[in-house]
Amino acid sequence: MKGKILQQGAEANIILQGNKIIKRRVKKSYRLPSIDEKIRKLRTRAETKLLEKAGQIIDIPKVIDVNEKTQEISMDFINGKKLSENLDSFPFSDQKKICRILGSNIAKLHDSGIIHGDLTTSNMIYVYDKVYFIDFGLGFISHKIEDKAVDLHLLRQALEAKHFKHWKELFDEVLRGYSASKNSDSVLKQFRKVEARGRYKESY
Repeated sequence: MKGKILQQGAEANIILQGNKIIKRRVKKSYRLPSIDEKIRKLRTRAETKLLEKAGQIIDIPKVIDVNEKTQEISMDFINGKKLSENLDSFPFSDQKKICRILGSNIAKLHDSGIIHGDLTTSNMIYVYDKVYFIDFGLGFISHKIEDKAVDLHLLRQALEAKHFKHWKELFDEVLRGYSASKNSDSVLKQFRKVEARGRYKESY
């Protein structure tokens, strides 16, 4: 059964096939075939474990099947609104509510040692007061405060770049949601240091 390609990326292609999404990792011609296959297999396995762990904590697409031979992960198709394309069109009160949910979800992931690694609104889908996180391809397990702070920093940058009109107010809501984390004080303290490092680099 053929599917519709929704996205072609450097690391993987996203294909819609019926009511499921297939994430197929792309072969890299610059790598030796045996090494390339091993890397793609390991990354597929690692992402699957992250998805299964995250699925016990927050809303994500449910994993249906994994094929390590073809480097494919099959997941439920989430028929909702991608926040990168729709957040700004919602009433401002709803935007703030959604961002509070984002912060709460991130707190739950971080408290379980999951770093998403690519926290942008392109990887979030809104469905009836739920926000589904997608694409854990850059994710990893870590309990380091620095890694959690960098994860938040990525989202702050994404909000400023894509939703610049109200990004400060929206990120404040993210932080309100994140305050539920057991390590929120330490993470936010480190987050401010990460922000300062970023501003220092930009001045040069």
